[in-house]
Amino acid sequence: MNSEHRMKTFLVPLLCLAVGCWGQDPPHKCKSPPLLTGHFTLMANNLFANARYVYNAYDQRIRITDYGFIDNTTLTFDGLLYFPEHVIYLISEENQTCIKRPLKDHFRPMEVPKEAGLMGSTVLGSTSVPLEGLDISTWMGLSEDKVPYIYTVTMFGCIPIAVAFHTNKYGLVTASFYDNVRGVEDPEWLYPPPFCHGVTLSKEEFDFLSLFRKH
Repeated sequence: MNSEHRMKTFLVPLLCLAVGCWGQDPPHKCKSPPLLTGHFTLMANNLFANARYVYNAYDQRIRITDYGFIDNTTLTFDGLLYFPEHVIYLISEENQTCIKRPLKDHFRPMEVPKEAGLMGSTVLGSTSVPLEGLDISTWMGLSEDKVPYIYTVTMFGCIPIAVAFHTNKYGLVTASFYDNVRGVEDPEWLYPPPFCHGVTLSKEEFDFLSLFRKH
């Protein structure tokens, strides 16, 4: 093997690493890991919230806690969305109180929906140097409830990056995810605490976004 051929053998893989030759397959619809923990920011009309979430797709449960701002007022929230029983628990660990309400929403797993169409794929960050960018794909569609949405996930791992959708009730809603980690550190966090046992189910229906508003 002559020196020119050895140089080509060395440079071609190096250049491919720099420009992303290995990632040329078109994006495909995917499902996020069934157990996830992380944070997200949510904005809708006059609402801003920063929340921590714990997600279990196996048992269809989501716990969301943290704080938000609406009408220049700070609010805190702690909700356990318990989809198998179609209820949500509004929890106050500080006061040891619990409110149980019917849950209007159905469980929607973190995944690219079957009806979604690919908008495109790109790099979040920089393509100048390897490892400075994150490969993402963006999808759009119309849900079963006729709600238009845009959903962005990582190309590898199908980790959620951002979602935007529009409803008549809330207008444009956007959420951005960060610090996502596979797994659930404390599974007990996805069960109602003891002081929620025996709580009477109220009649007022609740949906996911109601968690971030005064109640």
